[in-house]
Amino acid sequence: MNLHSPGPRSLGFVLASASPARAALLRQIGLSFEVVPSRIREDDIPSDGPRDKVISLSQAKAQHVAEHLRDKVIIAADTVVVLDDEILGKPENQEAAEGMLSLLSGRWHHVVTGVTVLDASTGARSSCHEVTGVRMKDLSCQAIKTYVESGEPLGKAGAYAIQGRGGIFIESIKGCYFNVVGLPLAKLPNIFSDIGINIYNELFRR
Repeated sequence: MNLHSPGPRSLGFVLASASPARAALLRQIGLSFEVVPSRIREDDIPSDGPRDKVISLSQAKAQHVAEHLRDKVIIAADTVVVLDDEILGKPENQEAAEGMLSLLSGRWHHVVTGVTVLDASTGARSSCHEVTGVRMKDLSCQAIKTYVESGEPLGKAGAYAIQGRGGIFIESIKGCYFNVVGLPLAKLPNIFSDIGINIYNELFRR
């Protein structure tokens, strides 16, 4: 008869996102993980407003990846930029990117990120969202055009990357900087705790 109790479960983490910025943030805090992007069609996920949109999308992304990785802990997120209650998504081309930056120029907007952590082995799931205010400086048409031609705005919510070249346009922020990058780091321990995982043990264990 085996009198030995099983040891603590060895956790494997997966980032359900192709975002290099999110991956860089998780590496920054010392988390080991795989990258398995979700392939859901975002337009197929119904939502009501920015907060509901980012949470619903993060949940759908996590669930989609979890269906193929039953023993992993999935981290999924979605970020949108909101200006006057209008959601600015990812520009599909340079013209759209220039239009978004022209709208944001000289104004405050909000960056809203939804995060879901799902333990595929137990089905336990927790979600949260974070909102950060961002003010962009007044931009000349030439500055916008040159930045867009660099290629960085394409594929970025709101057509800019605060952690990249677009950081030169950001005059002020109110709230979590990392949220604007794409993942509100300070909230991660709370949502992991909600599903019974002490993430500090994973990050700080020698």
